[in-house]
Amino acid sequence: MAEVINKKGPLADALRHVRVAAWIIGIFSFAMNLLVLASPIYMMQVYDRVIPTGNGATLILLTLIICSALAVMAALDAIRSMMLTRIGAWLDSKLARPVIEASVLRTVRQGSPFGALGLRDIATLRQLVGGPALVPLFDAPWAPIFLAIVFLVHPVLGWISVFGAIVLAGLAYLNERRSREALQESNKASARAFAEADMTIRNADTIVAMGMLPGILHRWHDLNDESAAHLEKANDQMSWISSTAKFWRLLLQVGILGAGAWLVVHREMTGGAMIAASIIMGRAVAPFEQAISVWKVLISAQASYRRLKELLQTMGDSTPATLLPRPKGRVTAEQVTYGPPGAPEPTVQQVSFAVEPGETLAIIGPSGAGKTTLSRLLVGSLVPFRGAVRLDGADMVAWEPTDRGRYMGYLPQTVDLFAGTVRENIARFGEASDEDIIAAAQTAGAHDLILNLPKGYDTPIGDGRWNLSGGQRQMVGLARAFFGKPSFIVLDEPNSNLDSAGEQALASAIRTAKEQKISVAVVTQRPNLLVLADKVLVMRNGRVELLGPRDEVLAKMGWNVGGQPAPIRGPRPLASVQVAQDSL
Repeated sequence: MAEVINKKGPLADALRHVRVAAWIIGIFSFAMNLLVLASPIYMMQVYDRVIPTGNGATLILLTLIICSALAVMAALDAIRSMMLTRIGAWLDSKLARPVIEASVLRTVRQGSPFGALGLRDIATLRQLVGGPALVPLFDAPWAPIFLAIVFLVHPVLGWISVFGAIVLAGLAYLNERRSREALQESNKASARAFAEADMTIRNADTIVAMGMLPGILHRWHDLNDESAAHLEKANDQMSWISSTAKFWRLLLQVGILGAGAWLVVHREMTGGAMIAASIIMGRAVAPFEQAISVWKVLISAQASYRRLKELLQTMGDSTPATLLPRPKGRVTAEQVTYGPPGAPEPTVQQVSFAVEPGETLAIIGPSGAGKTTLSRLLVGSLVPFRGAVRLDGADMVAWEPTDRGRYMGYLPQTVDLFAGTVRENIARFGEASDEDIIAAAQTAGAHDLILNLPKGYDTPIGDGRWNLSGGQRQMVGLARAFFGKPSFIVLDEPNSNLDSAGEQALASAIRTAKEQKISVAVVTQRPNLLVLADKVLVMRNGRVELLGPRDEVLAKMGWNVGGQPAPIRGPRPLASVQVAQDSL
């Protein structure tokens, strides 16, 4: 059963449990609505029995009974509210992890700026489930019962109540039709404004340094104003309809009392029955009026549910994959083709090559050739829509991501370190021994650098703590890539921020990888790393232009192993010469 639920997804699984809890809440609502009748019954007995007879004992007994009933109803109401609050908190806890995971997957696979909007959507659902917005939905099913009771008191009052309920239901429907579109547009604009603000804060250095803040704020202000304008339009509509509904309910109560008084004068009913019918009618039509006031929350929750459902589909089938044995490190690309959604043509087209354990492949080419996209395909953060990247013969998709990560090392072009200590970042925020962490740092040549930090490996970094330079981040990132003795490492321009000492450490790390039979793919624009390569892959416009042993490829390009122009012995493709000039 659990396997079936997992295939339906975490959102469907969570809502299934919420529906089960809703039945329990419904039982509490039934008891509460049953106890609501205690008040009108008390009124009927006081007006029709106690006052005419002057029996004080009856009054005391009735008062004790009504006080007990009201106390039980208050307790049930408090328990129902606490249950709804806890269900909302449970829903938040249940969905937060898969939503963050799906947000990460969506970002790396689609480049979508979803950010942390998923968590805000969870908060919206929690507000719906844990707040007063659901109360009208639990009380509405009992409205026909209350109307039937009013009919039993007197048919005339029953028909007045039914007519009033139909009008209020019509106002609720009108509220839905008039406000839905404006609320949806407001939610969309608000989501875009949230994403814009998130992007602005994440790129604060660039924005401030280049004086972009006024323009960025103007852009965000336009999005925020658009959201506010739609919300204002929706609120105006709902305010008029809500005020009309309140006026109609008060008018309806006056009508019930007036009609009841007429019937009492003509001796067709008692005064107590008139008061009781007024109270019961108010309870019957209350859910319709309350629905109008909480409609904005319902619309927002509906939009959040749709976004979460779409987001969580990114995860696909959550059935755990079979754990494969530790790979030796043979990596093959088979006609790999990939392009971001909406792109006019693929960024990487029909790329094929093989890297054996202990070999180093250098990937070079002009800017925009698709090198970084290929590196992301190699580590499995992007999935090709044609072809496959295989590690020891197994498609990257076949590997369970967390298990695959144990055997992979990756140094992206932009190195991001996370809030925590240097030690935690190198250990990838997992459990690790000090020996393994220090070994990874020594392999990357970062050990001495880390020792010079204020607290060494325990120096807190990220999130406004100790700031590392670009070269220091790159060295710590390199140590993270070598942590755990991976079978395959991808380095995307690993020396872009390194000084000469850092480049020597990088070269030593690649040599160590060769000795340990670790396959390496390194994206570079500098010729000094080519001397370490066994194979060279030259890319242009997303395609493989040259591929083969290092000396053979560099000779075709007019470069020798040391990165200097070699004598031209015969014709070579003009495009290859241009690649050499652009990339080396």
